[in-house]
Amino acid sequence: MADVYRPVARRASKARTLTEIRSLARSHTRTAVRVLVGIMRSDDATPAARISAANAILDRGWGKAAQPIENDEDGVLELIHRIERIIVHPEKSGGEES
Repeated sequence: MADVYRPVARRASKARTLTEIRSLARSHTRTAVRVLVGIMRSDDATPAARISAANAILDRGWGKAAQPIENDEDGVLELIHRIERIIVHPEKSGGEES
């Protein structure tokens, strides 16, 4: 019977460990941001390192920029619009499936 409960205990232990890791990482946030700012402002850092640090700072402060969906030759965007017309807003499509 003890073997039945072992996966649950492992999941709980893993969740607790992840929570502890997140907490530890978050406790170093100020230092990490200071390091990123230092790299971004450093004349000795490579341009790639400075850009990477600047992007990391912006991503954390403002979130990552939305990536547009491109309509490639597979017609992915058209498929998404068709699904939306048929399933999400069937009243607007007049019941047509094309």
